[in-house]
Amino acid sequence: MTETTRFSTVFRAALSRYTVMYLLLGALCLLFLAPFAWMLSVSGHDLAGVFAQPYRWIPDRYRWENFSLVTSLLPFWRYAANTLFITVFVLVGTLLSCSLAAYGFSRIRFRGRDTLFALCISTMMLPGQVTMIPLYMLFVSLGWIDTYFPLIVPAFFGSPFYIFLLRQFFMTIPREYDEAAVLDGAGRLRIYWSIILPLARPALAVVALFTFVGTWNDFFGPLIYLNSPETATLTLGLSMLKSQVVGTGATQWHLLMAGAVLIMLPNVLIFFLAQKHFVKGITVGGLRG
Repeated sequence: MTETTRFSTVFRAALSRYTVMYLLLGALCLLFLAPFAWMLSVSGHDLAGVFAQPYRWIPDRYRWENFSLVTSLLPFWRYAANTLFITVFVLVGTLLSCSLAAYGFSRIRFRGRDTLFALCISTMMLPGQVTMIPLYMLFVSLGWIDTYFPLIVPAFFGSPFYIFLLRQFFMTIPREYDEAAVLDGAGRLRIYWSIILPLARPALAVVALFTFVGTWNDFFGPLIYLNSPETATLTLGLSMLKSQVVGTGATQWHLLMAGAVLIMLPNVLIFFLAQKHFVKGITVGGLRG
């Protein structure tokens, strides 16, 4: 077999392999994008167009007024402000508590550290349904029901998954930085704030992105702890819209999808802004166990 023939055989095999791989990835991508495409399509229809047969993915006229109608049927911007308030405090609490715990587990040697870390990670095995009722009873006894405290305060006590993620990233930072800082007279908190956190921006961006998306889209927590309409979040407001009677008395699916698009936009924007740090934080954080 000549060199040219061998190269041609290897090239065809690689081309076939990569073609199959990219076709499978493309099919999976379309599968995941289909619900979002349907949501965008429905948000531009009127109610009759949603149930028209055959369904038209691209309406004759995209009804942009659906978005303004959603904001007029609900105190949309009040709910957005409530959601943003909760999200900001949860974001600050999660980043602060998880980074401090991860710093202790990764950079400070103390007796029982590995056992304590294993215990912390093992709490991820505990379903949220197990702690839901005890937590609710605790918040009732504290008088926190229908306030934002049950949604915000737990964030300041850390999350096992984020602690694990940040610890893995912190362990990739050379300890020589700590030793040099100690020689210069820096304490533990100074090292944490001035050296570790600036070097861990990709991992912090991952935690911030996950926390933002999870809190912004949270429905179960506000549903349990918030009772008055004035304290409702966007997800609760969207649920209220489903029960509102507009015109025909039927569920206004086109308005629901328009509201869902408006709620989704900050998530998409945040993801694209933090995409570079997100990918780096995930890949580097998983290199060391």
